[in-house]
Amino acid sequence: MYPNLKGSETLSILATIDPASQAAGTVTTAWVPVANFHAFLALVETGVLGAAATLDAKIQQARDATGTGAKDVSGKAIRQIVKASGDNKQVLINLRPENLDSNNGFAFLRLSLTVEVAASIVAGKLIGVHPLYATAEVFNQAAVVQVI
Repeated sequence: MYPNLKGSETLSILATIDPASQAAGTVTTAWVPVANFHAFLALVETGVLGAAATLDAKIQQARDATGTGAKDVSGKAIRQIVKASGDNKQVLINLRPENLDSNNGFAFLRLSLTVEVAASIVAGKLIGVHPLYATAEVFNQAAVVQVI
């Protein structure tokens, strides 16, 4: 590969669900275009889950940045995380642009987290991997305030 590249030159933080006590319900990242990267990685994290709580996560696709025609990406949902074994865990979801329904114009994706039963500490990140045209740093979301 390229051993002299920095991680920040090959990975971008595109969208996040910041760590929080999430009430029962669904929270999502913003929609991001797939045109700038060879691959994507979603990172799902739990802290302490509420009593009997569960967490589901999936990647969704849409035709534009407003979510037109939103639907799930086949095969890109996690096995449900449950309170009994799910505190302080991480899950990775790999995705490539060709996993989207591009024949029907789907070119945007987002991460969706659904907490059921009780409020739980959760977080998620949508990361762009191996940019096509520039170093990854230029695609970081505005909340990335330092790259050292």
